Amino acid sequence: MIPWLDHVDNFPPLELALSEPNGLLCAGGDLSPRRIIQAYHHGIFPWYSAGEPILWWSPDPRMVLVPCEFRISRSLRRTLRQGHYRIRLDSHFPALVRACARTRRKGQSGTWISAEMQAAYCTLFELGYAHSVETWKDDQLVGGLYGLAIGKMFYGESMFSHAPDASKIAIAHLARYLDAQSFGLIDCQMNTPHLASLGAREIARSEFMVRLQQLTAIAPLAGCWPADGASRDWE
Repeated sequence: MIPWLDHVDNFPPLELALSEPNGLLCAGGDLSPRRIIQAYHHGIFPWYSAGEPILWWSPDPRMVLVPCEFRISRSLRRTLRQGHYRIRLDSHFPALVRACARTRRKGQSGTWISAEMQAAYCTLFELGYAHSVETWKDDQLVGGLYGLAIGKMFYGESMFSHAPDASKIAIAHLARYLDAQSFGLIDCQMNTPHLASLGAREIARSEFMVRLQQLTAIAPLAGCWPADGASRDWE
């Protein structure tokens, strides 16, 4: 059994998280901005399917990407140099989140990005915490990602791609933008071959929490990111 949270309960210690399924910590609570920001400060994130109670997770190990360690393949660098895609930050956040929710994924029959989750993260966007990196081609949103920034820590949430390399291009621009802004870590949550190919790696939850506490203590960037903040030529 896992603990059940009332609206005023604090999260339980991370040591109580299950090993199977990896990181399941507790259930219940709500998706208020206060609750979600508190969760991220403690290395916890919500992830559940429609019809389930809210489930909160803190896996061990944790998949992370250091911005300056992003790995660019020759083919991706060639695509970036060609400039066929345009990158914008925070210009159409709700549309990006809807696209992530609607994208079919291999091995999944539905989406965990419910209407309730979409509304919660759009509120966080309005408050200046959530951000989107959008890949555009011919005035069409064809890929991108969204997540939260607290201090100098970025928490990736979801991505989608409807054109070749569209999500990889978004991650490349995100990594370069965050590196320029002295962000120390991108939380990727779970291990996937796709993220590993881009330079992400697993670290112990204890190490993750030390880095998180250091980075979230730094004053954050205020409000929306500049729409053209990631748009520079690639050498």
